[in-house]
This record gives sequence, C-alpha cells and structure tokens, in this order.
Amino acid sequence: MHLRPLYDRLVVKRLAAETTTKGGIVIPDKSAEKSQQGEVVAVGPGSLLDNGDCRALSVKTGDRVLFAQYGGTEIKLDGETFVILRESDVLAVVEQSDVKEKAA
Repeated sequence: MHLRPLYDRLVVKRLAAETTTKGGIVIPDKSAEKSQQGEVVAVGPGSLLDNGDCRALSVKTGDRVLFAQYGGTEIKLDGETFVILRESDVLAVVEQSDVKEKAA
C-alpha cells in the first residue's frame, strides 16, 4: 500500500532509538523514549496559498529530519509504524557530512 499525503503533510518512518548510552549503559525498551528522528517516505504537493497556488515543501523524500516529540499522528500500515506530520512540525533536516572531506 502506498500513502500519498495531502498539501503540506509528509509521511516519516521513525528511526530506531539509541539503546546504549555513550558510556555503555544499556537502556531497557520500556525506559527508552521514542526517537525524534526519521526518514521522509512521502511528501505532499505543498501548502495552499491564499491565491490558490501551491508552495513546494522544503523537505523531500529521503531526507532525514528531526521532529517534535509529540508532533504528528502515528499510524500503523502493513506492520510498519509511520508518523504523518505537517511541514511546520519538522524542526530540522539532518545533513550527512563526510568528515574526511572537511579534513582534507
């Protein structure tokens, strides 16, 4: 099944939360918080402006984003959990940088 979000909404697949701290302490599943990072699976056409035009969204499919912990609506589809968010619920886009390129 394929989801096609409307207007300024996007479908995000939540990434797995960290289960071990930097110090090596294992966090039990019951105590772990839900991850606030996810990968954008689908985006809507854009937000509707007053004049009837659509403004394209700033995020695109495949982007890794940070979103508000309690933002959006969580749904289950075909055994997978997704979050449907408005673009305004996205706090930042995580950009992967290659450390080796910067060092050179």
